[in-house]
Amino acid sequence: MTSLRTLGSSDLQVFPLALGGNVFGWTADLDQSFAVLDAYTAAGGNFVDTADVYSAWGEGLSGGESETVLGKWLAARGNRDGVVLATKVGQHPEYPGLSAANIKAAADASLRRLGTDHIDLYYTHYDKPEVPVEEIAGALDELVRAGKVRHIAASNISAERLAAFLEFSEREGLARYVALQPHYNLVSRDTYEGELQDLAARTGLAAVPYYALAAGFLTGKYRPGADVDSVRAGGAAKHLESERGRRVLAALDEVAEAHDAPVPTVALAWLAAQPTVAAPIASARTVEQLPALLGVAELSLTEDELGRLTRASA
Repeated sequence: MTSLRTLGSSDLQVFPLALGGNVFGWTADLDQSFAVLDAYTAAGGNFVDTADVYSAWGEGLSGGESETVLGKWLAARGNRDGVVLATKVGQHPEYPGLSAANIKAAADASLRRLGTDHIDLYYTHYDKPEVPVEEIAGALDELVRAGKVRHIAASNISAERLAAFLEFSEREGLARYVALQPHYNLVSRDTYEGELQDLAARTGLAAVPYYALAAGFLTGKYRPGADVDSVRAGGAAKHLESERGRRVLAALDEVAEAHDAPVPTVALAWLAAQPTVAAPIASARTVEQLPALLGVAELSLTEDELGRLTRASA
């Protein structure tokens, strides 16, 4: 039985891999989405990450599709209490920004689509520096007091703004952030490591990194000359052009071979072992893609292996 991890200072206990919901209702239809969610929870998974904007960028889509699929699945399975549900506010075309009025309206819209009376973890999707932290903190606190949201968190935020938010919420006795969702993986370390990670460590925030597999690059399927059929192929393939990307793949191959483990499992295990990280996020379009992601719950890398990967990605 995989042991769950406590998410920062919250009472949320989460599986060490968060299942990304960006594909639900986009590249995974209703049946595929249900199959992936069923397989993830059957393996002990309980942490699902979505956003109100998913997937407004898809052809013929307008945002909210992922939450709608999740709502239908939760209703069909009757398992709402067994799932830690995370969603985000600020990017939906009809609910843009982080004004107090918008945060409240967007939360209600998310609750309707999800078919639930509460969100376990509610993120500001992208910080909006033009909105005072006082306004954002006040609106989020109201949602917590109303019982609509259990815990709050931030994604894509600077260390400076995060510190200001934490300071204000502490001073005023408001709900405080318990987690961060940074862009962080073996080939993208600069946005999180340093000031932001140090602040998270000092203040007891958990990190739940997105793009944990670098848009698919860290699955190992992108190799020189390989043609991969994926909507994200361009973003992933650019890492192949750098010496660092090729170095990381070589190190991943070595460690994966030593453990007889898939390459993505090793990349996720490196991330899961980093300071402050509670659970990397990765998404699966099909059930077949899941085992390599779920393996992170069982794989422990040695200090030497972690060091080798860290040096390769420096």
